Amino acid sequence: MSQRSEADAVARTRELLSDRGLRTTAARLAVMHWLGRAKSPATHADIAASLVPLGFDKATVLRNLTDLVEAGLVTRKELGDHVWRFELRDDSHPDGCEHPHFICVDCGSVTCLHKFELPKSSMKSIASVGKITEVLIRGHCQLCQ
Repeated sequence: MSQRSEADAVARTRELLSDRGLRTTAARLAVMHWLGRAKSPATHADIAASLVPLGFDKATVLRNLTDLVEAGLVTRKELGDHVWRFELRDDSHPDGCEHPHFICVDCGSVTCLHKFELPKSSMKSIASVGKITEVLIRGHCQLCQ
């Protein structure tokens, strides 16, 4: 990433934090930057493992993750394995429904399925039951199958 695009990303993050009433701190910027580069939801341990060597302690990382969740900038998910995972909120999904996730039942890897859509016929039958807010698909990833 060029210095200019890096500076633009920091400026956008500062604006997001300010719009949600949060102060811009080095820890918040680091957490947001880390999540912005992540390919899938990450655990607190994953994030802390990268940020602790940069001078942020685990408690500070967790506190900032909690603040960002409460501010609506980050989502916190438990994907059936009793582990909280965090990712940047994707406002492109309608009605607060998040994109689906695939979790490998063998190795526990998580993959975001951004382009996945349920057929319209399924959506009609589901509508009679309630509103979908999350879809989780379990199976064996390509490495484990």
